[in-house]
Amino acid sequence: MALLTFQVLLAAAALLCVVALARKLYSPLAGVPGSKLSLFSSIQLRYHEMHGRRTAFVHSMHRRYGTAVRLGPNEVSFASASAMKEIYMSKGSGYDKTEFYDLFRQFGLSKTLLVSILATKLLTGYVFFQHSKRRRILADRYANSNIMREDSLHGIQQRSQNFVTRIKESPQQNLDIYLHLHNYAFDCVTHHLFHPHGSNSLLDKTDEEIMCEVSFDNSLVRRLMIFYNPTFGHFLGKMGLFGAQRAIPRAQALVKNAVKQENSASFTLVGALQDGKGSLDSTQIASECMDHMIAGIETTGDALCFLMWQLSQPAYVGLQDRLRAELRENAYMSIHELPFLDAVVKEGLRVFPSIPMSLPRCVPAGGATVDGWWLPEGTTVSCQPFSMHRMDEDVFPAPDSFNPDRWLEEKGSADRNRLFFSFSAGGRACIGRHLATAEMKTLLRDIYSHFRSTPADEMAADMMMDDQIFTTRPKGQKCLLKFTIVE
Repeated sequence: MALLTFQVLLAAAALLCVVALARKLYSPLAGVPGSKLSLFSSIQLRYHEMHGRRTAFVHSMHRRYGTAVRLGPNEVSFASASAMKEIYMSKGSGYDKTEFYDLFRQFGLSKTLLVSILATKLLTGYVFFQHSKRRRILADRYANSNIMREDSLHGIQQRSQNFVTRIKESPQQNLDIYLHLHNYAFDCVTHHLFHPHGSNSLLDKTDEEIMCEVSFDNSLVRRLMIFYNPTFGHFLGKMGLFGAQRAIPRAQALVKNAVKQENSASFTLVGALQDGKGSLDSTQIASECMDHMIAGIETTGDALCFLMWQLSQPAYVGLQDRLRAELRENAYMSIHELPFLDAVVKEGLRVFPSIPMSLPRCVPAGGATVDGWWLPEGTTVSCQPFSMHRMDEDVFPAPDSFNPDRWLEEKGSADRNRLFFSFSAGGRACIGRHLATAEMKTLLRDIYSHFRSTPADEMAADMMMDDQIFTTRPKGQKCLLKFTIVE
């Protein structure tokens, strides 16, 4: 009898395995190009995520399989204009953000406007009314017209001059730009959020320590492990396998203190959120502002660091000279009226997007067809800027080459702009793109009008891309450049 029972259980287990195998082999994703392993497991993708190489891995899959590639049993990555339009711009951006964005939880709240703007169809009545008002507040504070207001822009210019001061005061004018570009981004974003209660980390060591608390975090593996398998992740964390848990108490204190103030400048985000129109309590305002602050430090700081490192290579001395000539000949022109500066920044963001990796979304109810592939509801789909900027070599010839001149050519301009994905696209595109662009252009203008940059002799840090949750930073988290005054 016992033998019979064992045989029945064995047969049932075998049947379940066959059914599970059949479901995988005949699933809608089975026809999407990808490795055989990805049909059954996401372990290959997870491995590269844990090692900070998701962007490079996904791009290698696109190079091997094409513009549509299966990354796991329920995940597909795309690298085409039609897929980008469908996922991020169609149906009012009806492809909702996935739970992955909960990794940005601040003060116990995950549904901040910056991180999780819900699809319109999920909001009704008063909730939708309040949500719409909050979205309008964000849109107004980050509109280019607000960024370019005299008092707002003056704050960015002042912080840019603080960076130049750090160059001049540095021994032999050698400066760790990784550290100080993140200081610059920190000071600029807190100026926009809280002025006059923002940071001054370029000149104040105490504020610099707050920035380091945020930017020199090494909790990637811990956070991903806990997200994908909370029980196992927490167990391994208690065993001490991940190092210290991420903690940013001083950054949180700065935000909480700024939110309590009542005399914030008229262009700031906190001032707009405090007037009651957004119907947010102080904790919600602090959570919202913390999201904006962290995003503003890491994205702009990393993008500028990669760009200035590229500009400092020996092959680009002539490019620096061209940029300097334009800046000096047009010293009183707006930063947005300098075509070569614009081309340098845009090419920098193409080659080194501030967020180069996948921006995951969820296929809506009823399923959808993306780039010719029908996918069931709940499938995770995404495009990653790094691949969007490289896969179509008719649009971007020699895609890995840094060539600002491509943006000055009239021919193909529409196609290039259509595939430009550094700030995402559609209704959920990066709301801080105008602020980031103003920060980048202002600083590059102030530096390259007067200095030439080259790698410092002591520079030995690894500048390879090291993926974090969404952003990518230089692996060595250090970048020493030498600045020489050009008469």
